[in-house]
Amino acid sequence: MGRSIRFYRTLGLDVPETPDEGHVDTFLPNGVRFMLDSEVVIRSFRPGWTRETGNQIALAFECASPAEVDDTYARVTAAGFSGEKEPWDAFWGQRYAQLRDPDGVPVDLYASL
Repeated sequence: MGRSIRFYRTLGLDVPETPDEGHVDTFLPNGVRFMLDSEVVIRSFRPGWTRETGNQIALAFECASPAEVDDTYARVTAAGFSGEKEPWDAFWGQRYAQLRDPDGVPVDLYASL
C-alpha cells in the first residue's frame, strides 16, 4: 500500500502519507472521493475476497495543458513507476499518456490540444 500511496502522491493527489488502519482517502478537486484500502481491510468485510486477474478498472486524470501531461508523466516515471505509453498527440485531439500504478491499474493522463 505504501508504494501505491507514493504513486498517487507523485501523480499529484493529496493522499495522506500514512494509512489509517489500512485505509487512506482524499477528495479530488471535483468532489470525487478517492480511496485506497489494503487487502487486509477488504478481507475484514469480504473474507472470501481474492485478487482479480486482469484489469478491473482504469483511471483517467484530466490535466490543465499538454505540458502538464508531459511533466506529470516525466515526474512519475522518474520516481521509478511504470510508464505504459509516453505522451503523444492522439488523433482525437488530446495530449495523452498512460501509466500503471503499483497494482497494475492503468492510469491515463490527458489534456486538450
